[in-house]
Amino acid sequence: MPDPAYSLDELTNAVQNNKKYARLSPTLINRIASEERSKHKDLKTALKSTRTRLHRLTGAFLQDNTDYAQWLNKFKAIPINDTESHKTAALQMMRAHASTRERLPFLENFFNTTLSSIAPVHSVLDLACGLNPLAIDFMPLSASVSYQACDVIEPMIDFLQNWFTLQNSNGSAFVCDLLSEIPQQQTQVTFVLKTLPILDQVDSAFSSRLLDQILSEHILISYPSKSLGGRSKGMEQTYTSHFDQLTNSRMFRIQRFDFPNEIAFLLSR
Repeated sequence: MPDPAYSLDELTNAVQNNKKYARLSPTLINRIASEERSKHKDLKTALKSTRTRLHRLTGAFLQDNTDYAQWLNKFKAIPINDTESHKTAALQMMRAHASTRERLPFLENFFNTTLSSIAPVHSVLDLACGLNPLAIDFMPLSASVSYQACDVIEPMIDFLQNWFTLQNSNGSAFVCDLLSEIPQQQTQVTFVLKTLPILDQVDSAFSSRLLDQILSEHILISYPSKSLGGRSKGMEQTYTSHFDQLTNSRMFRIQRFDFPNEIAFLLSR
């Protein structure tokens, strides 16, 4: 197709003019916009297609009206030694993200079960983290745990970094577009929770590349077994088959765990 009449900058600027997508990593926007520009001659169609793909990647999981400054103030008002009030506030905020909201009914059991064989965990890399770092108090972690988290939503990452600082924890948050670069930190465990099906839609080789590049001794991977609407739609069978194909030729020890709407696998080298 000949070059469209609009530039890539025009398309990315149009995407970012929407408040919802302005929060995303510019590298992710640029990647998706560039791909859609190569398919569509007119700006309107390319813009709609780009926004649709970005929504599938991120927008379906986060409320548009999350007030990170307000939430940070709520945490600031809690005494540092008031663990129960902190856990209550964390649970309330995690309801703002669909992925963590689905896990709340069995949150503590999820982490205590999946990580029991390697607990207490001393270092974590949390990829496409969402608000999952807020669940730290529900995980079997060592007192001096190093927790690194990344995602493409910039205001959320800013909030998490401020939250780590507020908690005086050995934690850090950074923006990362996993489709462009997979972080190479060496940690005891890497979390990849309900992320692979989303990114495989953009790059079918992503899951394979991820497993080849992660440097951690253990990888905790999970898949949704039901849709956000609560329907199974054969998801468990589909993702189990995908996981089996993904790991068939790789030398991992694998433990499987089943939860009400999520299946998890701990891969160990």
